[in-house]
Amino acid sequence: MLEVSHLTVGYGSKPVLKDVSFRLADGEILAVIGPNGAGKSTLVRALSGILPPQCGSIRYNGRDLCSLSVQERARMIAVVPQARNLPAGFTAWQVVSLGRTPYLNWFGQLSPADEELVREAMRRTDTAHLAERLVGELSGGELQRLLLARALVQATPVMLLDEPTTHLDLQYQIGLLNRVVEVVRQPISGNGNGKPHSPAALVVLHDLNLVARYADRVLLMVDGCVRSCGTVSDVLRPAMLSEAFGVPLEVMRSPNGKYPLVVPLMA
Repeated sequence: MLEVSHLTVGYGSKPVLKDVSFRLADGEILAVIGPNGAGKSTLVRALSGILPPQCGSIRYNGRDLCSLSVQERARMIAVVPQARNLPAGFTAWQVVSLGRTPYLNWFGQLSPADEELVREAMRRTDTAHLAERLVGELSGGELQRLLLARALVQATPVMLLDEPTTHLDLQYQIGLLNRVVEVVRQPISGNGNGKPHSPAALVVLHDLNLVARYADRVLLMVDGCVRSCGTVSDVLRPAMLSEAFGVPLEVMRSPNGKYPLVVPLMA
């Protein structure tokens, strides 16, 4: 269980996150939504250790993550950023292998067990056929799957995905989120101990209909505060969403009746 309690984070003296509290369980997908400037990406930076809390705590199973070294934290939390600024001369295999960095010896060499984890992560993210391809030759969707594989091979109990579907077409958006679900639902061994783990995933998303389809729970943020946190049906409510995003929205059932469908009301 990842537990964020009364977290306040800012740039300089200006708070961006204000008294943020929520929990994230193993094997769960929590979607973070909200208008631009709500603090979604700042939350990811705070959880990953880039921004120190001004007050509050971030704990996993009672362990204070803010007190950990960089290496220890890298064994607890993996980040899947948007596919930007990857070294064009690296192969796909090299990019994914970087996820094992927190576990390497002084010589920085992958063990046979590490290599097997890389192969398994690439298989599960449908990137094994890209292993020898250079990053500069790959599409945005392929790069995003590589970053997911890198996080998977990092074998952490928590994964943070910051707007992973941005700039991807619908096919790649659905493909990537299907992979996230598979990763969370199907345990993989890691850390060299052979014990399977099902990571928790916090995913920042803009498309509310993708949220309705893939999230177990939803965290709605407005002006750096948690406006609501709960199930999809608890949070994706017309009045609440319309107020948060500043446009009139309606929520109805999808044609198959399985998921909410969020649509703007025409003027």
